[in-house]
Amino acid sequence: MSWLLAFHIIFVVTWFAGLFYLPRLFVYAAMHPEPDVQAVLLVMQRKLLGITHVGGGLAAAFGLLMVAAMPGYYLSLGWLHAKLVLVAALIGYHVWCWHLVGQFSQGCNRRSHIWYRWFNEFPALMLVAIVLLAILKPF
Repeated sequence: MSWLLAFHIIFVVTWFAGLFYLPRLFVYAAMHPEPDVQAVLLVMQRKLLGITHVGGGLAAAFGLLMVAAMPGYYLSLGWLHAKLVLVAALIGYHVWCWHLVGQFSQGCNRRSHIWYRWFNEFPALMLVAIVLLAILKPF
């Protein structure tokens, strides 16, 4: 079980690295419409999105393996239910980032760098809430 938890944490860190940095690339892309800068940022967005997909997918897989190993225990934990709601919101955010990468690749961005700066704060708030739930186990 410790191995599953260790790999879950490793891939959560990988996933969050992508969720933190990808919106920062959106900020830069919104600030610099020059074609040569856009070309570089689009490559960076696409590659980072791939790493983010891998991190998120493996984080979810190892989390599900832990639950599958001891379903009676894990499914009885109220804090885990709350955590899973927040994880579902992060998955939605991840999908939204994927959509935004597509918009940038088509040259269809309509948002300002300021909007992306605010958009970039969501995963940080989710990280704080999820870590507090996992450590404090309030329910």
